[in-house]
Amino acid sequence: MNFFKSLTGLNKTGINIQDESEDKLTEDNNEEQWLPESYKEGQLAIDVYQTEKDIIIKSTIAGVKPDDIDISVNNDMLTIRGKREMKEEVEEKNYFYQECYWGGFSRSIILPCEVKTEKIEAAIENGVLTVTLPKVKVSKQISIKVK
Repeated sequence: MNFFKSLTGLNKTGINIQDESEDKLTEDNNEEQWLPESYKEGQLAIDVYQTEKDIIIKSTIAGVKPDDIDISVNNDMLTIRGKREMKEEVEEKNYFYQECYWGGFSRSIILPCEVKTEKIEAAIENGVLTVTLPKVKVSKQISIKVK
């Protein structure tokens, strides 16, 4: 459960969520954790929609430099990776609230249709990343009568 709390930021100061049933299940089965406790990576919140010609992906990534973002496509999956760095060091005890995620993040999206990978464009404007993926033109569906 701690891994998923890290992904969503639910383990940060000011938020207290406990799910004892999952912790008990892991303890009872003596299972190894899927990822080490030290592994921390956030998950981007995204909007994905389509226009007549494109698939559009938008995500708020304020505070991330374009050089710190990596976008890749592998078959029918698009992955956005990056990191948001905090400039100053603040001791844990000095926080009243800590809800912003700092560090590495990623998000993978299964694309709903085939896209022209060589024509994908990405831009950041006012802290919003927009990825435009042109759809591959699909031929019209033809009905064939069986004789």
